[in-house]
Amino acid sequence: MATATGDLFDNPMGLMGFEFVEFASPIAGVIEPIFERMGFTLVAKHRSKDVVLYRQGDINFIVNREPKSVAGYLAAEHGPSACGMAFRVKDSHLAYKRALELGAQPVELRPGPMELNLPAIKGIGGAPLYLIDRYEDGKSIYDIDFEFIAGVDRRPVGHGFSVVDHLTHNVYRGRMAYWADFYGKLFNFKEIRYFDIQGEYTGLTSKAMTAPDGLIRIPLNEEARQGGGQIEEFLMQFNGEGIQHIALLCEDLPSAIDRLQMAGIPLLTAPNDVYYENLAQRLPGHGQPVGDLQARGILLDGTTEGGQPRLLLQIFSQPLLGPVFFEFIERKGNYREGFGEGNFKALFESLERDQINRGVLEAAK
Repeated sequence: MATATGDLFDNPMGLMGFEFVEFASPIAGVIEPIFERMGFTLVAKHRSKDVVLYRQGDINFIVNREPKSVAGYLAAEHGPSACGMAFRVKDSHLAYKRALELGAQPVELRPGPMELNLPAIKGIGGAPLYLIDRYEDGKSIYDIDFEFIAGVDRRPVGHGFSVVDHLTHNVYRGRMAYWADFYGKLFNFKEIRYFDIQGEYTGLTSKAMTAPDGLIRIPLNEEARQGGGQIEEFLMQFNGEGIQHIALLCEDLPSAIDRLQMAGIPLLTAPNDVYYENLAQRLPGHGQPVGDLQARGILLDGTTEGGQPRLLLQIFSQPLLGPVFFEFIERKGNYREGFGEGNFKALFESLERDQINRGVLEAAK
């Protein structure tokens, strides 16, 4: 039930979407070329630290290259990865105070002279979860702590991706309830989907959590059973819990995928032909060019009930930063709540095939 402020339900922390995702790597020069191939542009550099801002549309990706920093220590432990994220809030001081009162652990970031002190709490895998209330043009954290590069568009179109739609956490077995309670208790997230996906060899369970503003979505994934599945492989390779993938939203996914492929971004292979042959039965009247989707390996999900298609188009990259990968999506007909659950089994089996090809998972004889 939406409130007068447009929230889906009570929003005690004043959440207003994602502000940025922070990345780090123990080896220099690993992250930046990937972002550039994904359509991001280097738009600003920190005034005093080795930290840079890449942007595409309203997506802010920060690369933190400071060696003796929280990001640097996390990169040393986990390898190249997403090592932090930021939520927009209406009042960061009130949100931070409330989070601590509810049991959140503070993260001490030690700002330099004349720099903003960004409040942060300990999030998934110990990564900082920043609370940001400066995001208006001319008054944002980037206007204060960064210098924009002369002659560079501050809102580059890139490949057409505009916002972070959602990002996922992979957690140890038995820990999904803990993280669901973390987001529920501190931020009043609600569980809007629950999945129990069984592939041919392995399985996973997932809780899809959504914030009161409807703009921050965080599915939580854990292994359904012991035995070398995708979540277990991530946890071992990543050396702990963390952000598994980040989903980027655009308005024309086929065109964006063409640009990604031309730039050399490796994407997961398409499901078999039967998947596309069954689309008309699964989503009658969807109205999408199946041949164009199949040629690019794009998956289709949603609903066509009442003759009004509400659809999600999606495709995943192969792992690009250690085990971390990206999802590229388009939503049609104001379809905001879905995560492609109708595609989960096809996606899961596709990832299983990739594990078999890489020798991580042994196929049944």
